[in-house]
Amino acid sequence: TFSFTDPAVSMDLLRAVLQPSINEEIRAIFNKYMKFFQKAAINVRDNVGEEVDPEQLIQETCRSCLEQAKLLFSDGKKVVPRLPHEQAVPKRARQMDEELNRRGSPIPKKRKGRPPGQSLSNDRGVSGMAAWKLKVSEPVRRDGPKWDPSRLTETTTFVLGSRANKALGMGGTRGRLYIKHPHLFKYAADPQDKHWLAEQQHMRATGGKMAYLLIEEDIRDLAASDDYR
Repeated sequence: TFSFTDPAVSMDLLRAVLQPSINEEIRAIFNKYMKFFQKAAINVRDNVGEEVDPEQLIQETCRSCLEQAKLLFSDGKKVVPRLPHEQAVPKRARQMDEELNRRGSPIPKKRKGRPPGQSLSNDRGVSGMAAWKLKVSEPVRRDGPKWDPSRLTETTTFVLGSRANKALGMGGTRGRLYIKHPHLFKYAADPQDKHWLAEQQHMRATGGKMAYLLIEEDIRDLAASDDYR
């Protein structure tokens, strides 16, 4: 039980009403900067290897942005936890980061006299720019028979992506399965899903890591194919 005269409860009720609209506006803001995240994630994959999941990197970066945005509403006492690599950042750099957060300026301003979109063309050439656009604009496949909604029923069984990777012999290359078979249906578990899965001992608590659920039938079909038999 709780009292509706509690100021905190009253404010939280208002927040709950406004939350869907706030979420939509936040999503629109992230969509505005998504091209930067996509390019960076693809560069990481190209440099590190195919085992890197660009989608997972983008999700983690977006969550980090939201964590840092909390500084805008800090009361001066609570400190937002920082990632391990940020602990060693010099004090001056941290101050600049916080100042940029307060000013709401996440990227440098464009140079005058330089037409939009020309910097990358000058540095890499037109052919390189065309190849980059092709990669970034390539949509995540969410069509085909594997994504037919009629496949999902009350009796459909699922398997964790991490378990599927191990079952197909790719346990040491996390995310390889999603890159090699992008046509597979996969569901990204939200925090409530991951909490339930951990409670039922289906997985360990993963913190901010992504967790995907795939249809068990699809993984069994792959396991029986010539590539994995």
